[in-house]
Amino acid sequence: MKLKTLLLTLLLSNSLIGTSYAGSQDGWDAFKKGDYKTALNEWKSLADQGDANAQYNLGTMYDNGEGVLKDDKQAVKWYRKAADQGDASAQGNLGLMYSNGKGVLKDYKQAVKWWRKAADQGDANAQSNLGWAYANGLGVTKDLSKAKYWINKAYENPKASASTLRVAANNWKTFELWKY
Repeated sequence: MKLKTLLLTLLLSNSLIGTSYAGSQDGWDAFKKGDYKTALNEWKSLADQGDANAQYNLGTMYDNGEGVLKDDKQAVKWYRKAADQGDASAQGNLGLMYSNGKGVLKDYKQAVKWWRKAADQGDANAQSNLGWAYANGLGVTKDLSKAKYWINKAYENPKASASTLRVAANNWKTFELWKY
């Protein structure tokens, strides 16, 4: 009987994972076509079930006003749900929300907290932002050696976008980090 229960549990788990992936992919397909209503419905259902990717996607929709009215508080809500599950992109974006005071009170210590979590997972934007925070002493004690470390890490990150590389290079030059 225990074996039957185990097999049934595994079967149901696999079918739910497949359903979650299908819903997420359906959401992406709809989003790319500009069918935001369908994307919102697909992702909202998954997000309510605790799917971190769907929660992040909803946060981004609310953050950018894509398919929904721009709502920073809703963006923070969904980013936080995904960030609490370890989603590095959501953690980085939540850090930005705190650093800019969007949907929350401006709080550089909270920004640094979330950027550090994302940076430790290899998120290049968060690494760059963390370096910027150290260079400016925002949310942390000013420390140009740590700024150098994080900005260099962002610059050498193979997943860094062109815009992240430009920001990192600009900060490297602005703060003359080669001296530290």
